Amino acid sequence: GHMADISIVQEHDLAPEQARAAAQQVADKIARDYDLVCAWRGDVLHFERSGVQGSLTLGAQQAALVIKLGFLMGAFAPVIEAKVAEKMKKVFAAQ
Repeated sequence: GHMADISIVQEHDLAPEQARAAAQQVADKIARDYDLVCAWRGDVLHFERSGVQGSLTLGAQQAALVIKLGFLMGAFAPVIEAKVAEKMKKVFAAQ
């Protein structure tokens, strides 16, 4: 159900290439931790595996992450959300 969807918006004031590098760092961590495959399409970084589908959309001043979790992964939503939010804060807010 929609209870398991994670949505995180992280403000940033990075240049586009810095923001992209930051997004890549977040994706690399998620990919490692949860065994995901990532791919850029334009300014959107998509990642997925069985039971997980997500995207990280880069805007001029914010990065928006949405992750849809399947039934089995739903129980981990709070943990995943906390981890990812912390990582995003770290890489996007870092100066």
